[in-house]
Amino acid sequence: MSDLLRLRVLTPAETLLDVEKVAWAQVRLADGGGIGIYPGHAPLLAETVTAPLHYADQSGEHVLDLEAGILQVDCGGVTVLTSGVSQTSEDFDELGRAVSQPSEILAEVSAVAHFDRLARELLATVQA
Repeated sequence: MSDLLRLRVLTPAETLLDVEKVAWAQVRLADGGGIGIYPGHAPLLAETVTAPLHYADQSGEHVLDLEAGILQVDCGGVTVLTSGVSQTSEDFDELGRAVSQPSEILAEVSAVAHFDRLARELLATVQA
Protein backbone atom coordinates (compact mmCIF):
# COMPACT_ATOMS: atom_id res chain seq x y z
CA MET A 1 0.00 0.00 0.00
CA SER A 2 1.43 3.35 -1.06
CA ASP A 3 1.42 6.43 1.12
CA LEU A 4 0.54 8.65 -1.85
CA LEU A 5 -1.64 8.51 -4.97
CA ARG A 6 -1.13 9.18 -8.65
CA LEU A 7 -3.85 11.49 -10.00
CA ARG A 8 -4.60 11.64 -13.71
CA VAL A 9 -7.27 13.65 -15.52
CA LEU A 10 -7.72 12.53 -19.12
CA THR A 11 -9.79 13.78 -22.05
CA PRO A 12 -10.16 12.13 -25.45
CA ALA A 13 -7.58 14.56 -26.83
CA GLU A 14 -5.06 15.11 -24.03
CA THR A 15 -3.88 14.56 -20.50
CA LEU A 16 -5.01 17.56 -18.45
CA LEU A 17 -3.28 16.49 -15.26
CA ASP A 18 -0.81 13.77 -14.27
CA VAL A 19 0.50 14.24 -10.73
CA GLU A 20 2.48 11.80 -8.62
CA LYS A 21 2.56 11.93 -4.82
CA VAL A 22 -0.98 13.21 -4.22
CA ALA A 23 -2.07 13.00 -0.58
CA TRP A 24 -5.82 13.08 -1.29
CA ALA A 25 -8.42 13.99 -3.92
CA GLN A 26 -12.07 15.03 -3.67
CA VAL A 27 -14.71 14.87 -6.40
CA ARG A 28 -18.47 15.33 -6.61
CA LEU A 29 -20.40 12.22 -7.71
CA ALA A 30 -23.54 12.01 -9.84
CA ASP A 31 -25.56 10.73 -6.86
CA GLY A 32 -25.14 14.19 -5.31
CA GLY A 33 -22.49 13.32 -2.76
CA GLY A 34 -18.84 14.10 -2.68
CA ILE A 35 -16.08 11.61 -2.05
CA GLY A 36 -12.64 11.94 -0.57
CA ILE A 37 -10.01 9.52 -1.85
CA TYR A 38 -6.92 8.72 0.18
CA PRO A 39 -4.14 6.15 -0.35
CA GLY A 40 -5.47 2.64 0.21
CA HIS A 41 -9.00 3.52 -0.96
CA ALA A 42 -11.06 0.56 -2.20
CA PRO A 43 -11.41 0.16 -5.98
CA LEU A 44 -14.25 2.27 -7.35
CA LEU A 45 -15.88 3.19 -10.64
CA ALA A 46 -18.37 6.09 -10.48
CA GLU A 47 -19.93 8.88 -12.50
CA THR A 48 -18.93 12.46 -11.68
CA VAL A 49 -20.76 15.73 -12.32
CA THR A 50 -19.46 19.07 -13.53
CA ALA A 51 -17.72 20.35 -10.41
CA PRO A 52 -14.30 21.21 -9.02
CA LEU A 53 -11.75 18.47 -8.41
CA HIS A 54 -9.76 19.25 -5.26
CA TYR A 55 -6.43 17.61 -4.48
CA ALA A 56 -3.31 18.12 -2.41
CA ASP A 57 0.29 17.36 -3.31
CA GLN A 58 3.66 18.44 -1.93
CA SER A 59 3.18 22.01 -3.16
CA GLY A 60 -0.23 22.49 -1.51
CA GLU A 61 -3.93 22.25 -2.33
CA HIS A 62 -5.21 22.71 -5.87
CA VAL A 63 -8.57 22.99 -7.66
CA LEU A 64 -9.42 22.06 -11.24
CA ASP A 65 -12.96 22.70 -12.56
CA LEU A 66 -14.00 19.67 -14.63
CA GLU A 67 -16.90 18.64 -16.80
CA ALA A 68 -18.84 15.50 -15.87
CA GLY A 69 -17.08 12.21 -16.44
CA ILE A 70 -16.00 8.88 -15.00
CA LEU A 71 -13.95 8.35 -11.84
CA GLN A 72 -11.81 5.24 -11.46
CA VAL A 73 -9.93 4.40 -8.28
CA ASP A 74 -7.58 1.43 -8.32
CA CYS A 75 -4.27 0.35 -6.82
CA GLY A 76 -2.51 2.66 -9.32
CA GLY A 77 -4.29 5.75 -8.07
CA VAL A 78 -7.12 7.98 -9.26
CA THR A 79 -8.12 8.56 -12.88
CA VAL A 80 -10.85 10.93 -14.03
CA LEU A 81 -12.04 10.60 -17.63
CA THR A 82 -13.74 13.82 -18.70
CA SER A 83 -14.55 15.85 -21.78
CA GLY A 84 -12.51 18.73 -20.38
CA VAL A 85 -12.37 21.63 -17.98
CA SER A 86 -15.52 23.57 -17.17
CA GLN A 87 -15.92 26.56 -19.43
CA THR A 88 -16.23 30.01 -17.91
CA SER A 89 -16.64 33.23 -19.88
CA GLU A 90 -12.87 33.78 -19.67
CA ASP A 91 -12.24 30.27 -21.02
CA PHE A 92 -14.43 30.95 -24.03
CA ASP A 93 -12.46 34.11 -24.80
CA GLU A 94 -9.18 32.16 -24.63
CA LEU A 95 -10.64 29.35 -26.73
CA GLY A 96 -11.74 31.83 -29.36
CA ARG A 97 -8.25 33.27 -29.62
CA ALA A 98 -6.50 29.89 -29.49
CA VAL A 99 -8.64 28.07 -32.07
CA SER A 100 -8.64 29.94 -35.34
CA GLN A 101 -9.43 27.19 -37.88
CA PRO A 102 -12.96 25.74 -38.22
CA SER A 103 -11.43 22.30 -38.81
CA GLU A 104 -9.81 22.44 -35.34
CA ILE A 105 -13.19 23.20 -33.77
CA LEU A 106 -14.86 20.33 -35.66
CA ALA A 107 -12.10 17.91 -34.62
CA GLU A 108 -12.52 18.93 -30.97
CA VAL A 109 -16.32 18.56 -31.12
CA SER A 110 -15.94 15.14 -32.76
CA ALA A 111 -13.50 13.96 -30.06
CA VAL A 112 -15.85 15.13 -27.30
CA ALA A 113 -18.84 13.38 -28.92
CA HIS A 114 -16.81 10.17 -29.25
CA PHE A 115 -15.77 10.38 -25.57
CA ASP A 116 -19.37 11.00 -24.46
CA ARG A 117 -20.56 7.94 -26.41
CA LEU A 118 -17.85 5.76 -24.85
CA ALA A 119 -18.64 7.07 -21.37
CA ARG A 120 -22.36 6.27 -21.80
CA GLU A 121 -21.50 2.75 -22.97
CA LEU A 122 -19.20 2.24 -19.98
CA LEU A 123 -21.87 3.46 -17.56
CA ALA A 124 -24.48 1.18 -19.13
CA THR A 125 -22.12 -1.77 -18.74
CA VAL A 126 -21.38 -0.91 -15.10
CA GLN A 127 -25.07 -0.46 -14.27
CA ALA A 128 -26.04 -3.76 -15.94
